[in-house]
Formats: sequence, structure tokens, C-alpha cells
Amino acid sequence: HILNVVARLTSTAPPPCVETSLQLKVAPVANTARYDRLRTTDEENRNA
Repeated sequence: HILNVVARLTSTAPPPCVETSLQLKVAPVANTARYDRLRTTDEENRNA
């Protein structure tokens, strides 16, 4: 905790603001099939 407070007191100026926003080159795709194969179909394994 003390090191955190000291670091805040001795920290440098914040970085300059960015004028342009980030843009995605490739849109994300929901690949639900990869999660579906992790799910079990056995009733015994569903009970915790």
C-alpha cells in the first residue's frame, strides 16, 4: 500500500490525449460452435 501511494506522489504527467479514435479492421464474429462443443451432453456431468 505504501509503495502505491509513493508511486502516485512521484508519478509523471499523464500522457497526451489521442485525437483519433481506434477503428476495427476486422469485425468480431461470434463463434458459438466452439463453446457448444465444450458443453456436455451427459446428464450425469450436469449435476454439480
